Amino acid sequence: MKKQLSFLLILNGILFAIPIISYSQSEVSGLIKSNPADATKLAQAYLKPLFKGLGMGLNSGWNNTAHSKNLLRFDLRIGISAAVVPQPDESFDLSKLGLSNHIRPANPSQSLTPTLSGSKDNVARLSVYDSNNQALESFNMPGGTGVGLIPTPQLQGSIGLSRGIELSVRAMPTVQMGSNFGSIGMFGAGLKVELIPMISGMADKILPLDIALAAGYTRLSYELPLNVSAPSNALPSSPNQPNNFSNQRMEAQFSGINTELIISKRILLFTPFVSLGYQTAKTNACMKGNYPIVDGLSPLGQRTYSVFSDPITIKQTDINGFRTTIGFQLNLAFFRIFGSYSMAEYNSFNGGIGLGLGK
Repeated sequence: MKKQLSFLLILNGILFAIPIISYSQSEVSGLIKSNPADATKLAQAYLKPLFKGLGMGLNSGWNNTAHSKNLLRFDLRIGISAAVVPQPDESFDLSKLGLSNHIRPANPSQSLTPTLSGSKDNVARLSVYDSNNQALESFNMPGGTGVGLIPTPQLQGSIGLSRGIELSVRAMPTVQMGSNFGSIGMFGAGLKVELIPMISGMADKILPLDIALAAGYTRLSYELPLNVSAPSNALPSSPNQPNNFSNQRMEAQFSGINTELIISKRILLFTPFVSLGYQTAKTNACMKGNYPIVDGLSPLGQRTYSVFSDPITIKQTDINGFRTTIGFQLNLAFFRIFGSYSMAEYNSFNGGIGLGLGK
């Protein structure tokens, strides 16, 4: 029964994030129409809200009070963050990506197209050309989800150690969601140090506030099988190319580091808090396997394709800056309710519930 309950808690947490992540990754496979360099630039621009939004989410929800738990007191909480995508990041300009001459807008006057979080409509159409400037094919850029929020789940346990030190762990075993949604897993660790207990004497009784320094690291891993088959009515450009396309998959790791100074004040059962922190977030994503890409015409005018292995690799820092957070925690015996709002490059909400023992 306990295992079933744990699984349901995990499932509820990731249920919000899986559809958007899997949708975005599967849509990226449709961008492999030109050389790998062009496909990478298109993927980076289209997925920009996902990368930044997940970075904000991974760094959210670590703490909702500056008070560290007393020795061996603990709680278990489940929460979710939602990063708000700003309007400028709901679309991007294809003409500003530095694409090669092999791929360009079919209509030069329509170079603006939605990102993942943009509109489902008004997508740009791209045309692909060979080295002789012959048109090979055209395709539509993927539309957005129409949802300007990027959700991130959190499952966290915390325990109090000695002298105002609290240890937190985020752990979600890899959950297989099937071929349409892939698999997802998470791990993280955080430490909070309450400053007043570190000071001897009566300072902890004189100062009416709790003050703490905290840091946390989270990594979310995701994998999705892909199925990009050889283009119809096209021949291999050479007979010795790979013809096994069953190894296609998207692999991605999103990581975040958050440090913050927290100030809170407990008022009976209610504890408001504010914090000022510095955060970084990184993406390491790639498309593994063999992918056929149309690259020319045969002497008889039939399209030909070449096979590229591991065509997309994205390694980048998505977030690197300050964030300010205001929020609260409500303690009702063993039950916890918490929420917060963070202001940064992407603003975000965080909320959830928990069960705990002691202060």
